[in-house]
Formats: sequence, structure tokens, C-alpha cells
Amino acid sequence: MAASVYGAETPATAAADLERTAFRRAEKKYKLYKSPLPNSRKKITVTKPTVDLAEVIDFRTAINETLHHRMGVIMVDCPDFDRPVFGLSDHPGFYFIPNALTIEEQCHWIRESLHSFPQPPNRTNLTPFYGPIYDLFDAAQKQEVFSNLENPGNCQGDSQKETMDLSKHPPIPATKLLRKLRWSTLGLQFDWSMRNYNVSLPHNKIPEGLCKLAKKMAFPAMSKGEEFRPEAAIVNYYGPSDMLGGHVDDMEADWSRPIVSISLGCKAVFLLGGKTRENDPIAMYVRSGDIVLMAGEARECFHGVPRIFTDEESAEIDSLVTQFTSKDEKFILDYIRNSRININIRQVN
Repeated sequence: MAASVYGAETPATAAADLERTAFRRAEKKYKLYKSPLPNSRKKITVTKPTVDLAEVIDFRTAINETLHHRMGVIMVDCPDFDRPVFGLSDHPGFYFIPNALTIEEQCHWIRESLHSFPQPPNRTNLTPFYGPIYDLFDAAQKQEVFSNLENPGNCQGDSQKETMDLSKHPPIPATKLLRKLRWSTLGLQFDWSMRNYNVSLPHNKIPEGLCKLAKKMAFPAMSKGEEFRPEAAIVNYYGPSDMLGGHVDDMEADWSRPIVSISLGCKAVFLLGGKTRENDPIAMYVRSGDIVLMAGEARECFHGVPRIFTDEESAEIDSLVTQFTSKDEKFILDYIRNSRININIRQVN
């Protein structure tokens, strides 16, 4: 799932959008809307009333629910896999593995996503503007201020060189940059401006532990005797009002190989549509520890994340809260209470 479209949308912006596809209507239905209070000169916002979530599939509930039957939820026969796997009858190549990760595994990959994955030579959405930033999360935790960030023209591929003079930039708090972090890339680096993988950019291999996990979890989507080969990953970071617009992941060579998508942190609504935006998408919950696989025909389907839930009642992260109890990890807890992290691993070649 590529990190292509982020940000909350105001009702005024939505009204100005003339596109009325089925996918767009679903995004608008589930999206978190905020609008300014009437007659207020301050930037005070109120949240739109709660949307109807009755049509959202919950793969963690019983399979014989009426909604699940109507939406085409099926159990996937995977005898050599040690977890239950679900699919959708009208979306071959889509697999959903609820509770795929233990709470300990979830905590480990949250830590890695915050401490390690944004580290250079991995690139982030901040790299074109501030150059390589080391130890961003640690600096934010210590309330440090960055004042000597490298000129990005010295660290980017040709397609993303910038002409701005960073000497004109005032010092910037690390906490502010952390709030702006939206994605990081592991393994082979994806060049967003060229929309392809740039093998000339410096990169490290995907961490062995993540490779091992991805290979194991990709099993239901692989042909007999074949093994998934993790070569690149994109880590998406969602704040309370962020969303991921409908898109298709089409930059890998072999679409028969799955994208392995790991959810961490706050619960979200995931939309899976068809091969055009005119197809009505199916909405489903993705929670911390769930894994989605998309391979074959499913790779051609539009998908996105219109909403994450950060309120205490709906976020469903109580198990995570009980794990990050030490003083040293309070900053992680404060972050994950209001955030979702998604790690999606790909085989490029």
C-alpha cells in the first residue's frame, strides 16, 4: 500500500470535489471530517458525527455472521499454515490473517518502525526537504532541536535534488519533524517522483527478522514450492486525521507475488475495491497484529485507508498499552495511542 495521499479533508474541500465514483463515495462515508466552529476566529474544529459502521467487515468475529455471508467472506483452506486465513469470494488473491502477530511481536515492530526504520540510508518523506535525519525518534523523545540539517541536494537521487538553501531554515524541534513523518522505505528504495525503484540509491537489505516474518506470512498466497522474496518495504505512519487515498500498487514486476501488509497501533478502516474506481469497495477493520495479503488479481484492485480510530474506546490498543509501561517507553506509548503504523513488504523482481 503506497503512501500516496494523506491528510484530513474539510467538508468544503469534499463539496468541491466533483468526482463521484463508488470508491470516492466510500472514502467520504468513512473519512474523519473536521470543520471550523461557526463564528470562530480561532482554528477550533469539531468532528463530524459518527458515521454508520454497520457495513464494515470484522474478521475477528464469527464467520457465520449474516454480513459476512452477504459480503462473500470465506475461510481459506491452508492446512500447512498455523493461523486461520480468510478471503473474499469476489476478490481472488486477497487474504486476511487476523491476530497474526503476538503482542510481543507487535511491540517489537512498533519499536523498530520508530527507532530503526527511518534511519538513513532509508529515505523518508522528510528526506527531500531536510536531508538524512539520524535518530529522529530519540531526538524527539529528548525534546531536542535540529539546527544543522544537511542540504538535501547532497543526498538525493537526481530526480529529487532540491534548490532550497537550508541555511535559511530556522532550527526545528524534533517533535515537529516526527509529527510530519509519513513514510520510510526499506531495502530497495522507491523513487516517488519517477514512480519506480531506483537501484542506484544507497540502501540496506531488509532486516532479517522482517524478511523471515514476511516469508512465513506470505505462505497462503504463494504457489506450492515457491517462497516469497522480500526486497523492499514501505512503512506508513498515520496520525489522527490522516488517510491513504485509493490507489493500485503496480510498480513491482510480478503481481503474482503478494504484498504483505502488517498493521500496528490504532484500528483503521480498510477499503478494497475493484479494478476501477466505479466498483463498490468493501470496508473492513484492520487492527494491530492483523496481516493482509494481496496477490494476483487483488493486486489490480483499488484500495485505501480512509479512517483510523484514535479515541480510547475505538482504537482497541489496550493490550499494547499494558506493554509500554516503563518510563523509557512512555514516549512510544504516547505516540501509538494516536497513531497507526503499516509495514508493507514487496518482492520487486
